[in-house]
Amino acid sequence: MPGAHAASAGVGQDRDQQSATVMLFRGPGLPHAPRTVRLPSPAGDEALVAIELATVCGSDVHTSLGHRVEPTPLVLGHEAVGRIVALGDPAPRYSDGRPAEVGDRVVWSLAVRCGSCDRCARGIPQKCRSLRKFGHERFQRAWELSGMFATHALLPAGSAIIPVPIDVPSSVLAPAGCGIATARAGLRAAERVVGLDGASVLVTGGGLIGLAACAMASERGAVVTLSDPAPGRRSLGLDFGATRVEDPGDRDPAAEYDVVIDASGAGSALAAGLDALAVGGAAVWIGSVFPSAPLPVAAERVVRGLATITGVHNYAPIDLEDSVAFLRRSWSRFPFAELVGARFPLDDLDSALARAAEQREVRVGVVPG
Repeated sequence: MPGAHAASAGVGQDRDQQSATVMLFRGPGLPHAPRTVRLPSPAGDEALVAIELATVCGSDVHTSLGHRVEPTPLVLGHEAVGRIVALGDPAPRYSDGRPAEVGDRVVWSLAVRCGSCDRCARGIPQKCRSLRKFGHERFQRAWELSGMFATHALLPAGSAIIPVPIDVPSSVLAPAGCGIATARAGLRAAERVVGLDGASVLVTGGGLIGLAACAMASERGAVVTLSDPAPGRRSLGLDFGATRVEDPGDRDPAAEYDVVIDASGAGSALAAGLDALAVGGAAVWIGSVFPSAPLPVAAERVVRGLATITGVHNYAPIDLEDSVAFLRRSWSRFPFAELVGARFPLDDLDSALARAAEQREVRVGVVPG
C-alpha cells in the first residue's frame, strides 16, 4: 500500500523524530514564526528529505522585503541539499532508472511538474500548466513541507531528484537547484545557436548565475568576459573562468561577442549586450524577472545581424542533472564552496535574510540544526 515503505523507512531512520520545524513567512516586516508539523508518510513517487544545508536566493530576499508578492503564510527557500529519510511505494526513480533509497544524499528541482500537459510534452516543464514551486506555495496541510527553510522537505511526485556524492561539500551542492541549474539552462539556450568551443562569451552580472555561467562556458572552451560594476564580483569572475573582466562603464564599444548572457536584469546591460552581439550571435536573457521599463530594441539591428534573443526562466530537469555532473567533476577547480559565506541556524532565519540583503557574499547558508 502507498506509504507503507515510507512509514517503516522513516521510523527506522530516526525513531525519536516524528516532527519537523518550518519557518513561516507571514509578510514583510514580520519576523518568521517557527511551526512544528508532523512528519508525513510519503505517498507513491514521493520522498521525505532531511535538509543538510539551505541557501538564501535573491528572490527569498526580495519576497521578505516586499519587492515581490507571494501568498502568505508560506515557507520560503528553494535551494538545498539533504538526505532521504523516507520513501513512498513505489519509490521515485532517478533519471537512470534506479529507485531512490533511504540514506541517499540528493538535490532536487525547485519546480514540480505534472509531466503530461502540453508544456511538459514540449520540453518546458518549468512552465507546466499545474506548476508548483518550492518556496513559493501558500502553507497548507496538503503540502506543509514545501520550502527549504525547514528541517525537512517533502518532494512530491513530479520533482526531479538527483543523487549527489558524499564528498562534495554542501555549500557547493545546495545552490545547484536554482542559480547553477538556471545558468546551465542559459548556456543550453545559447548552444542551440552557437557552439561554445572557441566562442567569445560576454556574461553581464556576477551573481551566482553569472559566475556559474562563466565557469560552465569556460569549461566548454569559450573565451569569457564578465561585466559587473562591483570590483569584488569582477575579481570572482577571474576565479570562475573569465579571462577578462570589465566595469560596464568601461566597455570597449568595438568588442563583439558570439554569445551574450545577461544575469543582471539591468536594462542598460541588456541594451549594451545587444549592441555587442556579433553577426549570427545569441543573446540570452535570464536576469529580468521583475517588472521593468520597456527596452528599446532596434529591429533592423536584430534582423540584419541575424540575432537570436532567448528568454530563460528557471530550468528543465536535464539542466539540474547536467549541473550536478558539472559540479562533481569541477567543483574543486572553481571556488564554489567559497560562495557560501555566513551561516545561520534555522531559528535565526531573519538574521540570515538581513545578511543576504547586504550582498556581502554570493550566498548565505541556513543550517537546520
